[in-house]
Amino acid sequence: LWGGETRLTLDIFRDMLGALGIALIFIYLLLVGYYSSFTLSLVAMSAIPLALIGVFPGHWVINEPFTSTSMIGIIALAGIVVRNSLLIIDFVQDNVKNGLSIRDAVRDAGAVRLRPILLTALAIILGSAVMLSDPVFGGLAISLISGTLVSTILTLVVIPMLLYSNLNRQEKRKVRLEKRHEV
Repeated sequence: LWGGETRLTLDIFRDMLGALGIALIFIYLLLVGYYSSFTLSLVAMSAIPLALIGVFPGHWVINEPFTSTSMIGIIALAGIVVRNSLLIIDFVQDNVKNGLSIRDAVRDAGAVRLRPILLTALAIILGSAVMLSDPVFGGLAISLISGTLVSTILTLVVIPMLLYSNLNRQEKRKVRLEKRHEV
């Protein structure tokens, strides 16, 4: 039987994982409503696991334990990093609607949206840096800084690749359906 501080810690992490699950569901539903696409919403949300790649090594490098405030940082990070994906996806969709090929639109999105994405990441990193030495909110700062840093770098590579693959697949499916209707 676990009791005392250990029980409290386990309960807090269980509750935070539940809150993260609910947040992810709401983010996904909002994206599905916005894009009217289940797969495009998953592409946008793929930035979240990219952020997690940075969170745990960030705690390890700084030699700080993963705390409940670190978990709050992950929940906050889920909403923040999806925004970077949305910048790329919206830019690509606008350019494809204006007649650019999928390949050119995806290539241009990375170059044009690089500056706003980096500025957002820099603001999060610098804003969180003031909390690093705080004993309570240090875990939150570590999660935000390391997650943002890794996610930003990977998002600029992974999201365009996933988006290109998804849009290309949709275009091929559309062409096949048009050919069937012609016959």
